[in-house]
Amino acid sequence: MAKAVERYWSMGPGTHQVPLSMFAENRKRMASQVPSDVIVVMQGGGDLNLYDTDVEYVFRQESYFTWACGVREPGCYLAVQGGTGVTTLFVPHLPDSYAIWSGPLLTLDQFKDIYKVDEVNYVEDIAKVLKDKNPSKLYTLKGRNSDSGLETADVHFEGIEQFTVDNKPLYLIATELRVVKTDMEKEVMRYVAKVSSDAHKEVMLYALPERTEYQCESVFLGYCYEKGGCRHVSYTCICGSGCNSAILHYGHAGAPNSRIIQDGDMCLFDMGANYAGYAADITCTFPVNGKFTEDQKFIYNAVLEARNAVIREAKPGVPWPEMHLLANRVMLQKLKEGGLLKGEVEDMIKARLNGVFQPHGLGHLLGLDVHDVGGYLPDHPTRPEPPLDRLRTSRVLKAGMVVTVEPGCYFIDPLLDEALSTPAQAAHIVPEVLARFRGSGGVRIEDDVLITEDGNENLTFVPRTVEEIEEWMSKGANFLKK
Repeated sequence: MAKAVERYWSMGPGTHQVPLSMFAENRKRMASQVPSDVIVVMQGGGDLNLYDTDVEYVFRQESYFTWACGVREPGCYLAVQGGTGVTTLFVPHLPDSYAIWSGPLLTLDQFKDIYKVDEVNYVEDIAKVLKDKNPSKLYTLKGRNSDSGLETADVHFEGIEQFTVDNKPLYLIATELRVVKTDMEKEVMRYVAKVSSDAHKEVMLYALPERTEYQCESVFLGYCYEKGGCRHVSYTCICGSGCNSAILHYGHAGAPNSRIIQDGDMCLFDMGANYAGYAADITCTFPVNGKFTEDQKFIYNAVLEARNAVIREAKPGVPWPEMHLLANRVMLQKLKEGGLLKGEVEDMIKARLNGVFQPHGLGHLLGLDVHDVGGYLPDHPTRPEPPLDRLRTSRVLKAGMVVTVEPGCYFIDPLLDEALSTPAQAAHIVPEVLARFRGSGGVRIEDDVLITEDGNENLTFVPRTVEEIEEWMSKGANFLKK
């Protein structure tokens, strides 16, 4: 018998070849948890127009659909038989005019060959095909994302009312499976993290006073697409310089990375590519002129020590809130040693001073979404009480998870003003030292980390120590300018 030929999802030569068997394995894992007389029906994403115009956004497939089949085209459905995992893909029956404007019309057999599924039919026939399979019920996907608070779009197709539909079990099944990555998924995440790391390094070489934040962003975008085949990034790039580096979600429409970077600024660039639907999320903070001042070095090293402590301790069985508090304690201790804070670190934690300098959680799950699903599910720890309620998950780490480790220290005026007017917090702040850092922005160090059986693997490859950053940047635009 001839051996089956592996097919791949790829953007072409030099880019990572994602085996289609990766998606088949995901379906098989899902099917194994579904009764054999039940059919899972998943609906892919659709084209989205720019308001009332005929301009369409560049299509990005829905994440659960990507996880289950890797299909690039919009308007598709997937049916997976419980137990066996036998898969039917349903594709739109496009008009003949499609061939004129958008290229050759693929046959059903071509779709079957491209995506290595068992059967392909047209969307218009979905009710008839499913009726012939005689399922006891359909499982469809319905659940609330614990990060966004938004729900998945419920499955709809003509004739669905003919079936008994249960939209509750599948979300929990598929979400938990997405949390733990397969070996092939880990390879995709290694790839997109490496591409993103290399792109960050290019930005560090390019950065120069009097250049704009968006010019640095464009270098990242160009590198990820040109060198890595990453048509998309996983979120809006955050390219904060100077005081903007303390704006946690800078880069939005009202602040589009448009500031001119000044000599002496620290740059906090949070950017991650996306490949085959899988996300990277990396933050680098560095001085634009290539040399840290003593004050910049002090804050940076405090954050770096917090990051290092988590990397040393993160492993299966460790609750994520413990990692968050470990990072907080290490950073507060370093800020105390440098004269910015005073008193006992545990008293600072009780006073919630940690939330003044790092108002966000330590990190989050990472996968097909940058803030990946599964942070809070019924069978796992619930959202903690304040101030730990800002954590995107309180789960116990397990092998196969990918998490971001992203401690930070920021000088955000509203938080500092409130702290100085709160006696329990003000008691630990040295005002004359704090005044030196007002308006300086912030520092964040973010790595993508795979939890392994006996520890973790850092998927991020960028200069991290002060010495490494200065040595790397000496090769770049500042050096050439001299």
